[in-house]
Amino acid sequence: MHQSDPNRMRSLGADLRALRKARGVTLADLGARLGRSVGWLSQVERDLSNPSVIDLRRIASALDAPVSLLFGHAAVPAEEAGHVVRRGARRRIGSDAAGLVEELLSPDLTDDFEVVHSTFAPHSRRGEVIERPTQEVGYVVSGRLDLVIAGQSFTLGPGDSFRIRGEPFEWSNPHDAPAVVIWVIAPPVY
Repeated sequence: MHQSDPNRMRSLGADLRALRKARGVTLADLGARLGRSVGWLSQVERDLSNPSVIDLRRIASALDAPVSLLFGHAAVPAEEAGHVVRRGARRRIGSDAAGLVEELLSPDLTDDFEVVHSTFAPHSRRGEVIERPTQEVGYVVSGRLDLVIAGQSFTLGPGDSFRIRGEPFEWSNPHDAPAVVIWVIAPPVY
């Protein structure tokens, strides 16, 4: 991490704290998982200590989060920090598995929700049912997306929206064009 980029570190510490709390993990629990002191973790969350790349990988693993979420902080002008996310400065999140590319539209993970720009590649499919303790709303911007929510099947197109309340769901895009969906998730899961 670079000390010369205070926005990057401020955002990283806040994101780590928000992610840890969203997972219901205490500083003591995380410290035990990592073999690190609560004091060190607290300093990292308050941007008083710079974690190494290895530390960030271990923290991401302990919180079951993609490590890309912790590395993707773009430098932003001070007046925009925490308020504006420019198109070219979006943080990629997730693993790009199964033809899904996700970008964080929220400035960070410190809110009670996150907003995600999801692009589902043509003929892509998540091979497993997703279950998470969240409330989610999506809006299809373009393309078509097939969803199965609690056993019910839906095909959604541009302008359609949906809600998932902690129910098991699956997605697929068996169509010939990408599907772009704006997804709001509470609490944040990335």
